[in-house]
Amino acid sequence: MSETRKIAAILAADVVGYSRLVGAEEDRTLARLRALRSDLIDPTIALRHGRVVKRTGDGILIEFRSVVDAVRCAIEVQNGMVERNAGLPPERRIELRVGIHLGDVVEESDGDLMGGGVNIAARLEGIAEPGGICLSSAAYEQVRDKLKETFADLGERTLKNISRPVRTYALKTGSEGARPASHLEAPNKVGPPPLSIVVLPFVNLGGDPEQEYFVDGVTESLTTDLSRISGSFVIARNTAYTYKGKSIDIKGIGRELGVRYVLEGSIQRGGSRIRVNAQLIDVETGNHIWAERFDKSLSDLFEMQDEIVGRLARQLDAALITAEARRAARSPQPDSMDLYFQGRAWLNQGRTPENIAQACGFMDKALSIDAVNSKALAGAAMAYALEYAFGWRSPEADYDSKVLGQADHALVLDRDNILAYVAKSFYLNNTSRNNEARRVVDAGLAIDPNSALLYATRSIVETYLGQFEEAKFDIQQAMRLSPRDPALSQWHNWLADAELGLGHWDAAIEECNKAIEGGYRVFYSYLNLAAAHGLKGHLEEARNAMAEARRFNPKATVKGMIERKPNMQPAFDALRKAGMPEE
Repeated sequence: MSETRKIAAILAADVVGYSRLVGAEEDRTLARLRALRSDLIDPTIALRHGRVVKRTGDGILIEFRSVVDAVRCAIEVQNGMVERNAGLPPERRIELRVGIHLGDVVEESDGDLMGGGVNIAARLEGIAEPGGICLSSAAYEQVRDKLKETFADLGERTLKNISRPVRTYALKTGSEGARPASHLEAPNKVGPPPLSIVVLPFVNLGGDPEQEYFVDGVTESLTTDLSRISGSFVIARNTAYTYKGKSIDIKGIGRELGVRYVLEGSIQRGGSRIRVNAQLIDVETGNHIWAERFDKSLSDLFEMQDEIVGRLARQLDAALITAEARRAARSPQPDSMDLYFQGRAWLNQGRTPENIAQACGFMDKALSIDAVNSKALAGAAMAYALEYAFGWRSPEADYDSKVLGQADHALVLDRDNILAYVAKSFYLNNTSRNNEARRVVDAGLAIDPNSALLYATRSIVETYLGQFEEAKFDIQQAMRLSPRDPALSQWHNWLADAELGLGHWDAAIEECNKAIEGGYRVFYSYLNLAAAHGLKGHLEEARNAMAEARRFNPKATVKGMIERKPNMQPAFDALRKAGMPEE
C-alpha cells in the first residue's frame, strides 16, 4: 500500500464509560448515540470542514485542515452534549472526552491515518476530563491568539507509549470561557436547544398493513420538512422509529433525546376518505400546544401526503415560534435566541405600530448580545422594513442600513435564511427598486421553492411591476401552501391589489373585506377598498373607506401613490373621487 506523510490537525474523541452505558441500557444508549451522530456530531464536523477517518463503537478519529476548525468543532459538540444531557441522571449521561494535536501523520492509500500525530491525539483524549478538551502545545500555539476561550496550562505530561513528555492545555466546556457569545448573559441556562423536536411514528389506526407505507411516509416526510425550518433541531428518522409500537412516556422521551417538543399523530382510512390527526406536545409540561385534523377524500395518496406534510410543517413553524416566545418570556436571563423568538412572535401578530416597535426592540436586544445571530439580523431587517413601509418611521433611522445592511449580513452568515430575502425584497419594492426586489425574491425561491412567504412577497412586487396575472397566481399559491398563515389577512389585501389591476372590482372588494375582517385594519386595506368602491361607482362606500385610510395615514396623496404604483392608473381617479388630496 502506498503512503503519504503530511502535517494534520487530528481530533480523537470517545464516550466516557461506554461499556457501562451499553451494559445498563443497550438499545436506548445505541439509539441516543445514533441520534447524536446524525443530529449533532456529523453536521458539526461537516460545518468545520472535518473528515472522519475512522469510527469505533465508542470513538471517532477526525482530520482537519485547521487546528482552529478542530477546536471550534470540539467546543460546539461538547456544548451540544451539555444541552442534550440536561435533566438526565449522571449514570445515564453520554459524555465525551476529546484530544487534539497538530503533527506529522502517515496517510494510507485508503485514507486511514497512522503515526505519532494520531497516537498523541488519542493519548490526550485519554487524559481529558469528561466533557473536556485537551490540546498539545503544538495545537495550542495555533489557536491561542485566534480564539477567546481560556485554556489551563497542565504542564508537561507523560503519555503512554509516547517517548517524550507533551506540554498539555485543557479547556473544560460548559464554563463561561467555552460558551459562545450568545450564551454569556445566561451562563447557568441549560436545557434542550430551541426548536428541538422529534416526530414519533404516526399510528396506523385502521391496522391495515397495506396502509403502513403511507403512514410511515407521512412521518418520514414531516421529519425531513421540519428539519428545513431555520434553526430547528430534529431527531433523525431512524432514532424516532425505535419508539414505534412502544408505550410512550413523553417527558421521558424528551429527556432521553434532548428535545423540547414531541409531534405525534395517527392516520385512519375509511372507504374513500382518510383522516390525519397531529398534536404538538411541550415535553416540559406535557401540554398539547397545537393540534390539527385533516379529513379528505382519497384520490392520489402521494399527492395528499405532500399536501398534508406541507400544511403541517408550515403551521408547525408558526406554532413552534409562538411556543418558544412564551418559554423565553418566562426566562429570568433570556439569551439572544430567546429574544429573537419573542421578536419573531411580535412580527407574526397584527400590523400595528406597537407590535412592530416591540419586534424591533427585541431584535435589537438579541443583536446586542450576539451581533452575528443571523436569525435576529433577518428579523430586525424585516421589522424595520415593515416600520418603513407602514409610515411609522423614525426620522433619524438609516433604513438602508437597518434593512439592507442587516439582511445582507444575515445572508453572508446563512445564505438559506429565507426571512432575509423577504425583508430585503419587501424593502427594495417599497423604495421603488422593484426590479432589484424581483431578483432578490427569485433568488430566495431558488433556495426554497415551497416558501409561502416568498410567493406572497413576489406577488406584491409583481403588482408594483404591473404583472397582475402573475401576482394573483403567486398570492394564491402562498395561500394554498399556508392556509392558516399568521399573515393571511394581509395576503387577502395583496390579492385585492392584483384584482384591482385586473379590473375585477367585485373580487377586490371581497378580498379587502376578508383582510379587514381578519384583522388587517391598516391604511392599505382601506385604500384598496376605497379604490374598488370608487371604480364600481359606490361613492359613499368609497368615501367612508377613504376616511378610514386617511385616519391611518393622513399624509397620503394621489401624487405619492402614482409615484409608488404607476401601473395602477385606473384606481387614481377613483381615489380622487373618494376624497384623497392630489398632493
